[in-house]
Amino acid sequence: MDTSLLILRIVVGLYVLAHGVHKLFGWFDGAGPLDTEAYFRESGLRPARAWSGLLGISEAVGGGLFAAGLLSPIGSIVIGAAMLISVFRLRLTKGLFESGGGIELPLTNLGVAVAVGIAGPGAYSIDRALGITLRELPYAALALIVAYLVVAIALNSFDLRRRRRARRSGDDHPPPRG
Repeated sequence: MDTSLLILRIVVGLYVLAHGVHKLFGWFDGAGPLDTEAYFRESGLRPARAWSGLLGISEAVGGGLFAAGLLSPIGSIVIGAAMLISVFRLRLTKGLFESGGGIELPLTNLGVAVAVGIAGPGAYSIDRALGITLRELPYAALALIVAYLVVAIALNSFDLRRRRRARRSGDDHPPPRG
């Protein structure tokens, strides 16, 4: 079990970290901050610059914590929040599979982050080596509540802005997502 958790943490954590630095710096043939901002703007995420930075930082930091098994379950929670935004705000209308830009990759990352967050980082982690535990109920509950609120506010604020814009333009129905 510990070896399985290590493999999941390293593979998924490093890929999520790489996606973050794609957004932040354009490393590894990534889009970089300007193209990421433009994509988010086209996708309806406002303010696009803030979201491109926030999601890039979330993926880079969350992926690094997750891969290292450090300060668990914070890495899982941060990855989960970023993947929820990706699934519901950027990819849901594009289908199920990655080949069409759909939800396959972020949903898989979300599933792994949740599973490892519940199971813990395992024996081969920095947390275990240093004797760090944040798994007590108050810390985990607080982190979950903060992550939930951030995602809920983000998702709802975008829909509210679209509805206001639609009402101002005389259209009773908000524009479709995507």
